[in-house]
Parts: sequence; structure tokens; C-alpha cells
Amino acid sequence: MGDMLEDWQQRLLEWAILAWEAIQTPPVLFQLTVIVILFFPALLLSRRIEPGLKKRADGIRIFPGLKRLVMAFLDRFEWLLYAAFLVGASAATQVIGWPPNNFLIEGVALLAAAWLTISVISHLIRNRLVGRAFSILAWLYVATLVFGVNDNVVALLQSPEVTINGRPFTLLDALQKLALIGFIVWAAISAGNFLDRQIQGLTELTPSLRVLVGKMVRIALIVFTIMLGLNIVGLDLTALTVLSGAVGVGIGFGLQKVVSNFISGIIILLDRSIKPGDTISLGDTFGWIRELRARFVSVITRDGREFLIPNEDFITREVINWSFSDEYVRLDVPFGVSYDSNPHEVSALAIEAAQTVERVDSTRKKPVCWMTGFGDSSLDFKLRFWIRDPQQGLTNIRGKVLLALWDSFKANGVEFPFPHREIIMRTPVDVRPTVND
Repeated sequence: MGDMLEDWQQRLLEWAILAWEAIQTPPVLFQLTVIVILFFPALLLSRRIEPGLKKRADGIRIFPGLKRLVMAFLDRFEWLLYAAFLVGASAATQVIGWPPNNFLIEGVALLAAAWLTISVISHLIRNRLVGRAFSILAWLYVATLVFGVNDNVVALLQSPEVTINGRPFTLLDALQKLALIGFIVWAAISAGNFLDRQIQGLTELTPSLRVLVGKMVRIALIVFTIMLGLNIVGLDLTALTVLSGAVGVGIGFGLQKVVSNFISGIIILLDRSIKPGDTISLGDTFGWIRELRARFVSVITRDGREFLIPNEDFITREVINWSFSDEYVRLDVPFGVSYDSNPHEVSALAIEAAQTVERVDSTRKKPVCWMTGFGDSSLDFKLRFWIRDPQQGLTNIRGKVLLALWDSFKANGVEFPFPHREIIMRTPVDVRPTVND
């Protein structure tokens, strides 16, 4: 390892000395000055014309993918102008005849155009980390070709050779295999996402089964990719027995919750107790399920908050699924009226008022109203009605029914009670004012 580092240091030092000697020559200094100065007018000019071009491109009805590429191209419009300015500067130097060799200006112009092309193409990769890594590696490779140092770089990467398990191994081999594994993993993830989207569109399968099949396909692709990557690296798969033992110890010490939530998620998908779109209540949380994930369930509440509830809670805690087997939900609204009211008339008015509310469904079962008791200050009633859209909220429909009761009772002279108390004074009290002598 020490010899390898010394070889690298020696080569890099030689390159640094050659670069320093080249920079001190007048032709190279002139070209570097031109390269630095021309970037600023390209940047300023692009900022002036780029917004207008984006506005025009945004109004063009083209394919979403093509439109994304056009917008990515316009975001890097300064590099196109920079490359054009450098090409013009190279042509001017050839006309003037000095410097005699303008390889640096031409090389940077090619690099600017290459960066523009590569960075725009990288937008086809949805994973930004992978796309950025692809852009940098591809541009570095083009840079070695432009300046003719490709062979030197390859020789530098192949010079340090290490023997692993009886096989020669160089840094170039490591980079090539790492790039290949990265590409395979990205392809597997992209293929899994594509297949998952196709499975989610199959209306013949239930929502829970679609989620389960999609997750199984993605997991199978990832496992296959890992095994393929280990085979490419040349790692003996029998060594995974040690890794599996370490994973087992890790699960025993600190990953119980992770594994428990993962297994609970599979159980939820198999028994179909909940599915995307169901309206559920878990503790104080009321909302509808947006998505089932490997570790948690995404629940959207009526106020727009998104709760990420661990899968284990849906197995170990009591869950109210308002739309498990039937979308119809019955709601109760208690109320009271004064003792001067006719309870028969009150029941009829309450049923009629509930039927006027839009979300109350009277096709399956009509609302009913029962007298439930003689209260301290009121005759107590309970109005029962059915709805078929609990995901639209429960408090709002109860409020609308109460307002309908208020309007109906006010229109028909039914009074609402209010608590009152009588105070009886058993011992007379003299409240006459006293006159001061």
C-alpha cells in the first residue's frame, strides 16, 4: 500500500510541475485569461434572454419528457453561450495568428458543450444523486479524451495492483465494477417502479393485493440485483453466512421494531384489514389512508396533516375502519327540547330536517329519531341517519344536521331548553337599610 501511494504521489507531482511550467508561458496565460473573461458576458446575457425563452417554451404543448429536457437545456443556456463565445475567440486567434496553438480555448469550448449535453441528458434519470454522479463521471471521461490524457489516466489507475483472494485487483477495476453495479441497481429500481405503476393500474386486483404484489416485485428485483452485484465483484456467496449471522445479531439487539413493522405491513396486506382509500380512526387520529408503505401507513386527516403511523400499531391497537366491508356509516346526533314540546311532532320534524341535508342518504335506510329520556331540563332525543362518504368528514355533517334542526324547530315553534335553578330561602333575612345615628 505504501508503494502504491508513493507511485501516485510521484505521478501527480510530475503532472503538477508540467502544468505549472505550461501556465507560465505567454500563450497559455493569454488563453486562460480569455477563458475566464468570456464566462461573465455569457452568464449576464443568458440571465437576460433565458426568462423569455422559458416563457415561450412553457406555452408549447409538447410531450412532458421532451418539455423537461427543453427546460433543463434553458436552465444551462449560459454554457451554450459560453461555448459559442469560445469558438468565436478561437476563430479570432486563428485569424490573428497568435497564439500559434489555441488548444486550450478549443478544449474548454468542447468541455462546455459536453457539460451542457451531459447535464441535460442526465435529467432523464429521475434519481438526482445518480444523475449528478453520471454527469460528473461522463464529463471527466470526456475531459481526458479532449486533452489527450486518457491513456495516462488509465495507466495511473492500473498501476497500483492489489491481490484479493488470489485475484489481481486495481483501482480501475474497482471503479468499473462500482459503475456497473450502480447502473444495475438503478436499472432494477427503475424497472421495479415501472412494474409497480403497471400493477397499480390493474383494476382486476384489489387495492391491497396491488400494493402487496408491487412490493414483492420490487423486493425481488433488489435482492436479485444484490446477488448479481456480489457475483460481479467476485465475492464468494458462502461468505454471506457470516453476514446473515451479523444481521441476526443486529435484529436481536436493535432492529426488532424495523422487522416488526415490516412483517406487520405484510400481514396487513395479506388480511386486507385496511387498504388505500379507507377511512379509519386510530386513537385520536381520524382520516383516510393515502398509501401503504413497508414500514408505515400514510394517513391524511381532514385538516391536511399527514400522519405516518407504524404498521405495528394497526396490528396491536384497536382500529376503526369506517369503510371496511360497507361504505355506509350511521351517525347519531343527540339533542333536547323543552317539556312544553310535543315529542311526536319533534320526532317527525327531526326526521324531515335530516332528510334535507345533502349528504344524508335516505335510499338505504331513512333517518329515525327516538326519545331517550326525561332530562333535568329537557326531553332527550337521538337522531340517527346514514351517510356513504365518511372520508368527507363526520363533524361537518353533524353540524349541518344540527343547523337543519335549529331552522326547523324555530319555524315550528319548538323551544330549546336551558338550565335554570330556583333558590328557596328558608330563614328570613332582614335586608332593610340601616340608618346611621
